Amino acid sequence: MLDHRFHRLNVTNSHYIECTIIVNARFMVPPVKASRAQSALPLSVQRALRKLGEDISTARRRRNLTIAVVAERAFVGRNTITRVEHGDPGVALGIYATVLFVLGLSDRLKDVVDPATDQLGLSLDIARLPKRVRVSNPVKG
Repeated sequence: MLDHRFHRLNVTNSHYIECTIIVNARFMVPPVKASRAQSALPLSVQRALRKLGEDISTARRRRNLTIAVVAERAFVGRNTITRVEHGDPGVALGIYATVLFVLGLSDRLKDVVDPATDQLGLSLDIARLPKRVRVSNPVKG
């Protein structure tokens, strides 16, 4: 149930700002503004983030940790952990990394874009190799 409340905020001695605050029965509802970058995410990236969030949620529950405990250890709010577990692209990468650290999974981050497992990069390197190698004449002198 939403409750609309009208408030006047005293900004200076002679000026007032009028605003309407929408209050949910349980918590304040902040305005959500998605950036163009977030709305333009490819579907495959959205799915990958959603799966990452689900996997983080599963890891947290397997460790019998509450959202509040993970939030406290990661120095973020509970809402941020909830956003992480939903794969929200607006959450900073550093927060995802911190949550993985709290869960003991941060060692996997170093392999995300490891050049040794980058198949596309390796095939591009192979394509750039010369067709043949010629031996240059030694300099006489």
